[in-house]
Formats: sequence, C-alpha cells, structure tokens
Amino acid sequence: MEFDFATPIERRHPEGGDWPSQKWHRYDASILPLWVADMDFPSPPQMIEALRARVDHGVFGYGTVPDSLKQTLCEWSSREYGWAIEPEWQLWLPGVVPALHLASLALTEPGEGVLTVTPIYPPFLKVAERTGRLPQQVALAEPAGPGEPWRLDLAALEAAITSETRLLLWCQPHNPTGRVWRHEELAGLAALVERHDLLVVSDELHCDLLLDEDARHRPLAAAFPELAARIITLWAPSKTFNLAGLTAACAVIPNGELRQRFAAAARGLLPDVNVLGLVAAEVAYGQCNDWRQALLQTLRGHRQTLIERVAQWPGVGMSVPEATYLAWLDLRHAQGLGGHQGSPQQVLLQEAKVALSDGADFGWPGFVRLNFGTTASQLEVGLARLDGVLKG
Repeated sequence: MEFDFATPIERRHPEGGDWPSQKWHRYDASILPLWVADMDFPSPPQMIEALRARVDHGVFGYGTVPDSLKQTLCEWSSREYGWAIEPEWQLWLPGVVPALHLASLALTEPGEGVLTVTPIYPPFLKVAERTGRLPQQVALAEPAGPGEPWRLDLAALEAAITSETRLLLWCQPHNPTGRVWRHEELAGLAALVERHDLLVVSDELHCDLLLDEDARHRPLAAAFPELAARIITLWAPSKTFNLAGLTAACAVIPNGELRQRFAAAARGLLPDVNVLGLVAAEVAYGQCNDWRQALLQTLRGHRQTLIERVAQWPGVGMSVPEATYLAWLDLRHAQGLGGHQGSPQQVLLQEAKVALSDGADFGWPGFVRLNFGTTASQLEVGLARLDGVLKG
C-alpha cells in the first residue's frame, strides 16, 4: 500500500469544517508552526476506516478496554521490543501527562522528592509542584563537541538524590534531545535506582520512532528485569500514529501492588479512555506497522535535510536526533541572532515567522525544539525562513 506523506493538508481552515488545533491556531496565518509534537500527516488509512465504522454505529456511551486491545499490545511488545508482558499488567488511561501526575500522587507522599533530568518535556517539570511534592532536577551533560550526543551524567544524578527522593521521572527515547540511551548508560542508571530504592516512571512515548536503521527499542523494565517491580512504563500510539487528540495511553505495571495503588489513585480523577481512542489504539498496534515503516523513511529524509541545513547556520548546534521527529537546537551562540533582543524562540517567531518550542520551557533557555514531522514542502518553507535569520 502506498502512503502519502508529501501532500500538505490544510489544518487552519479545512474544507467541510473548522477544527481548531493547538499547533495551527495558536499563531496567526503568517506564522508557520513547527513547534508542538503533532505531525501534519494523516493517520493510517486503516485507522481512519475503523474510526469511520465506529462513528457510523452512532452510539458511543461508556466504553471498556477490550481484551483484544490488551492482547494486541502484548503481541506488539513481544514482537517489537522482545518483552513478554501480560494483559493484566495494563492500565489504559487518557494520556501520558495525566499518568505522570497520577504516579506522583499514587507512589509518593507529600514532601517526598520527584526527580527529573533536564532538558525535558515541559509537563515533567510541573509534576512535583502540582502534586505537592518536592521538585528535584539534574542536568544532562551537554555534547562534548560537534556531532556528539547529550549524555547522562550519573555522578550528577546521584549527587542530586537526597533522603527525600522517592520517584524518578525518566524519558526514553529522550524528548527533546532525541537520544536513544545506550545499554551501558541505562545499566548505570539501573544500579543507581536500586542503590537508592527509587521508583521509576519511564515515559517511552517515542519508542516506536527510532530513526537509525535496524534500531530496536528495549524498554527499561525489559532490559533490567530485576528492576521491573519498581517501574511503571508509559506507552501510547499518539506520537507514532498522530493520534494525540484521541487520548489513549497505557501504563504497564508488572508489580501488582504498584498497579493497585496507581489504579486506586485514578478513581474519580481521570475519565475512562475515549472510545474512539481505544479503537484507534488497537488498529494502530494491530494493523499499521507498514504505515509506521513508511513514516520512518520519510522522517529519516527530513532529518538529513535538517542536518545539512543546520550546518549552514553559524554558531547553531544540534546533536543529531536518534529518535522522534523533534530536533533540539542550541542557539546560544547563533551568529544570526547577534544584536536581537529576546529569547531565540521569540526572535525567530518575529523575524522568521516560524513558531518553535522555547527551550526555557524544557529547563534550558537559549535552545529551541523544532518539529520536522511535516511535509517536505512545509519543512522547506520553514527552513528557508530560518535561513533568512540564522545564516546571518
């Protein structure tokens, strides 16, 4: 089957209706949005067909998580990650961000520490504050030079752990840097987690978007089975299959006690999963791997385009993303921004008319995150506009 990742789709004023999106409606029509992690590609045709059939039924009501969905995810995990999970380990819920907050409420007490490694997806930075816990942060080690990756600084991470620290919010593959952590890095992390008796929430939302050929995701709980009882793994089809608005995610919790605490904390706080999200998730994991493979080929091409373009921007740094459709750009020394007032994100919004995500929201001012999950023609428009500022 052929899939179209090249034809731009009108998202501001689509024919037949007006469906506002955060990505396209935050800014006026003069701005090209390359910010929030929302791709501009249509979801797989098999999924659209299945959703159409569900809508045609005409009755929605309160849904339940079908056994077939749980079994489909078990099969996906075994095939794609080499991890045999059980249906009863799965708790389906409306989104990964609610799950992060719920884990803090369920697994820690007021005043206990929730540790986060920065830069990081912005909601991570709000979890402790919003749940009445102690916010704790530690920085990744910056790339040692051009082309080098961001690194996990285990010594700094251990130094940040105090007697109050109870929960580590972890992200793999990493958002925003695009790192796919190596086994030796994770082995050091695993030893540290066990030594300090921590619990871990592992956000693996981008795990099906590994960009290097033949790369294979290995969940943290699978790589270190001795730690599985300490880990809540979060998965969702939302990023891979562009389903964010259907709000379906899964917490995989092998430890029965943690699973019970997590489920109890959710009662009355979270609604059930969207009935259309349940349909979409089952079709995604059961029928759409061919679409995902075609998407990955498209994203690899876009990544190469971005690598070549960034090389032409004096003073701009980028560690090549190994996963996701997001690029983390260091603009602290960008020559093209010399003399401009304001954050790099604001300057590029005003001067280039391109909306990027502000690194300050990730805990690192001076950086921006660029979403290259768009058509080649739209990406080229955005890069040409950025050329006008960043080439100097």
